[in-house]
Amino acid sequence: MDKTPQQRHKQRMQRQKEVVDSAIARATEERGIIVVLTGNGKGKSSSGFGMVARAVGHGLQTGVVQFIKGSGETGEQLLFERFPEVHYHVMATGFTWETQDKDKDIAAAEKTWEKATALLNNPDISVVLLDELNIVLKLGYLSVERVLTVLEQRPKHQHVIITGRAAPQAIIDIADTVTEMKNIKHAFQAGIKAQKGIEL
Repeated sequence: MDKTPQQRHKQRMQRQKEVVDSAIARATEERGIIVVLTGNGKGKSSSGFGMVARAVGHGLQTGVVQFIKGSGETGEQLLFERFPEVHYHVMATGFTWETQDKDKDIAAAEKTWEKATALLNNPDISVVLLDELNIVLKLGYLSVERVLTVLEQRPKHQHVIITGRAAPQAIIDIADTVTEMKNIKHAFQAGIKAQKGIEL
């Protein structure tokens, strides 16, 4: 007797559940992970801040360090600075094409990395978002080796999220989870300016 569509669906879902349950049972290690969000598409920082929101929801102490960003306040900053469990620091020099001063940008990146290092050395901080760090590394404002050393020496339970285009291979290699955002279509290309709540 042929099975009904509902019976076939239930059978497929039972098989899928077995596969998923088996994978969950094998995942027994518990430690801090490094998540890298890279690629040319929109959503890298947004995804990072989504994880920050998740951490705050669990009452975890969280650090946010934004490197290459505009000089104005973003919606994320306006929101998360309200929470005492979020330690927030912004480089705030503006984008590199606005500053047009490499020495100034390098000095600002150095000071900002000092703030990041303090968070990455603090065992009370459970999650650290290093927003646009990949761009700083690509431009050579900080050495990849220096960043890797701090990441490797951070508290074992601490999670780190690194965003920005063109993630260096060494950062990808040390990461546990890597996602590449692909740009298919963007409103800016059609002449639509950055919108509050979407880009700002």
